[in-house]
Amino acid sequence: MMISRRFAPPTSWLLAFETVARRGSVTDAAHELDLTQGAVSRQIQKLEGQVGVALFQREGKRLVLTPQGALYVSEIRTAITQIMNATIALKTNPEGGVLNLAILPAFGAHWLAPRLPDFLRCNPGVTLNLTTRTAPFDFATDTLHAAIHFGAHDWPDTHALPLWKEDLVLVVAPSVLAGAPPVIASLADIPRLELETRPKAWAQWGAAHQGAQFGDTMMVLDQFATMSTAAQSGLGAALMPYYLVQGDIAAGRLVTMSDARRISVGAYYLVWPKGADTYPALTALRGWLSECCDCGDTAPTAVAP
Repeated sequence: MMISRRFAPPTSWLLAFETVARRGSVTDAAHELDLTQGAVSRQIQKLEGQVGVALFQREGKRLVLTPQGALYVSEIRTAITQIMNATIALKTNPEGGVLNLAILPAFGAHWLAPRLPDFLRCNPGVTLNLTTRTAPFDFATDTLHAAIHFGAHDWPDTHALPLWKEDLVLVVAPSVLAGAPPVIASLADIPRLELETRPKAWAQWGAAHQGAQFGDTMMVLDQFATMSTAAQSGLGAALMPYYLVQGDIAAGRLVTMSDARRISVGAYYLVWPKGADTYPALTALRGWLSECCDCGDTAPTAVAP
């Protein structure tokens, strides 16, 4: 729902308010803004008239924010800073810009980070900032431009680029087998390791391998890196993305079962808010990911971080 424009004061009023709040003087604010004292005072009065509360009180020769004014200026200052930063970025780098991207921990460490030098080399105008998020969020209330998301394209008011399906493979440490053959039946009494964000993985794996039996013990972990370490330490059987453990399998740190199939419980997506399709930095990332991933069913080979 659109908010009425009557709640959006003119930028000149807000700049006058923020400057007076920061300088504590109409005179000093007028010098900084290259306006007359009368012009600054009128803009403050108009703003107070629109919001319906006093924003300043006079103490001696200085203007001091009221409690309502102090709260308001903290919000206004953030918005003004964002506008200034966006303008500077556009002016100095119209073909690039800043891209704030949310990533998943394992995806970021094992797949994206090793490839970023290639992206930045191909797009020298883009400044990429990364932050880790493991759950969907609201782009309307966040400063992020896009996110690498796992699951399904079910975020409201977004567009998405499918990257690849996640193939999960059953792995255990060689010590768990204790000389037994690498088949599912050898794991009948072995605990299972479950990832917090893949709560249905074992049920789906079981449906694809009817009759498979495991121990009742279940250890829940929050990241693939921790689960891989737990599996290599012999704590149980894990369902891991193949692209993350293919190196450990090749090195003998983990073993797969010869009669087990890989399953897919979701896919990776690049997700961004509607209306941001033409943002240059996002367009560059979307094109680069399309070439890297070929938007197919299989993950590209992992690169050691």
